[in-house]
Amino acid sequence: MDTNGHEFTRMILKDEVYQIVNCAFEVFNTLGHGINEKPYENAFFVEFGPREVAFAQQKPFTVIDKGHQVVMCIPDLLAFDQLVIDTKVVDRSTDQERDQMINYFKITSFPVGLLFNFRRPKL
Repeated sequence: MDTNGHEFTRMILKDEVYQIVNCAFEVFNTLGHGINEKPYENAFFVEFGPREVAFAQQKPFTVIDKGHQVVMCIPDLLAFDQLVIDTKVVDRSTDQERDQMINYFKITSFPVGLLFNFRRPKL
């Protein structure tokens, strides 16, 4: 708490999140809104290069239950070995998108996830 009694909220990976959000705005400004999800995902790849953002695209994670592989989970993008990035083009984010991100946290053990919806004229 500060001297005025306000509680501080520490943002995890603040600089990294800031970089990714800047990339998202650049992608949005370049491609606009409302096209399919894959071009937005691929455009992040283009934006990450000059910024030297360490990332992986479509990296599979194995989900194990009682010693058996039950499914492969494949997030859109991973950055800085700590951040999950998911691109969507949906009317609105629902529990389904939020639950998917929570599952990505569990599967990757990454502490931060960013969900970008490119459906509307505002990101």
